Amino acid sequence: MKKNLLSVLVLALVLVNVILSAVMMFSVLSTNKKTAALVNSVTSILNLELDKPGTEEQQEVPMSDLAFWNLEGKMTIPLANEEGDEKPHYLVLEGIAISMNTKEKGYKTYGEDVAAGSYASVIKDAISSVVSGHTIEECSNNFEEIRDEILESVKALFDKDFIYGVAISNRQVQ
Repeated sequence: MKKNLLSVLVLALVLVNVILSAVMMFSVLSTNKKTAALVNSVTSILNLELDKPGTEEQQEVPMSDLAFWNLEGKMTIPLANEEGDEKPHYLVLEGIAISMNTKEKGYKTYGEDVAAGSYASVIKDAISSVVSGHTIEECSNNFEEIRDEILESVKALFDKDFIYGVAISNRQVQ
């Protein structure tokens, strides 16, 4: 008789445990859904970005819609000195190409003049002003960021999005 009573007691405790586990699971699940909804609403309000601040994702343009203009010659640009280094350093750029999106509105206005080289001195000045603000170490280690700055500077000259990219095929740090 004692064994049957213990079996009934264990069975009752297991049943209570299952019921309480189900209640707890439903309450945690509904709370989890509410928390997820709250986090989603906060992130949508704040419009959180996963990229670096200030960078915009550029759309892909097919190669058939791009026009290229090569900047002739070499550019020798003096670099900013690092602390304690009085020796002058230079960056020599060669093979600079500007790619332009022919489907953008600004290409009709400026594109042919850029391709003809009418703005060569202005573009060289923009490139020089960006590069001269960097040190030899920055030019050696983080040139992709400098190239992005050059692109933004050239885009700002024309205040248009028809400038798609800047390619530099050869660079030497001296």
